[in-house]
Amino acid sequence: MARVAIIRPEQVEDPVIREIFSWVTRVEGAVPNHFYVEMNFPEFLKAKLGATRVLWEKGELGLAEIQHIGILVSKANGCPYCTAAFCTILNYGLGTGEDYVQQLVSDGVKVVDDKRLRTLLDFALKVNADAKSITDADVDGLRACGLTDKGVVQLVHLVGDFASYNRLNLALDTDYDYRDIWLTQP
Repeated sequence: MARVAIIRPEQVEDPVIREIFSWVTRVEGAVPNHFYVEMNFPEFLKAKLGATRVLWEKGELGLAEIQHIGILVSKANGCPYCTAAFCTILNYGLGTGEDYVQQLVSDGVKVVDDKRLRTLLDFALKVNADAKSITDADVDGLRACGLTDKGVVQLVHLVGDFASYNRLNLALDTDYDYRDIWLTQP
């Protein structure tokens, strides 16, 4: 059971939060508990989700690439809740086959055939595990895949963004409300 209230307002008056909930429903099918936990601090929910949307919509990485990163970073951080959230978006929101998403969760980067995506994932996991270990060669590898400095910065921020959601859901023990098929154990 979550360590803070799961606030489910009967009606959301704030137009910014209404838009956030509408956006989340489009990509996930419903508003999950995570967002109701975040309603304990609605001012930050608006700012945080605004920043997340910028990361997801205004950079050089595509939404499917971003969800792959979210899945593997969340799994590496031992967050089944977030792993399932990003599986849901990749599967439900983006129409990626369920079998592939399950294989990605169970086998990680090795199931990815696309060289660019594999490079992005390897870099993201390295940043997540030990950001100080990143080398010039790692960044050059991203540039060889077509990223400019903007894309490199976007990727590093994505890792941090996903990790912050992982920490929130782990620390507050957000009640799991995704399909059991995505439930993973760290």
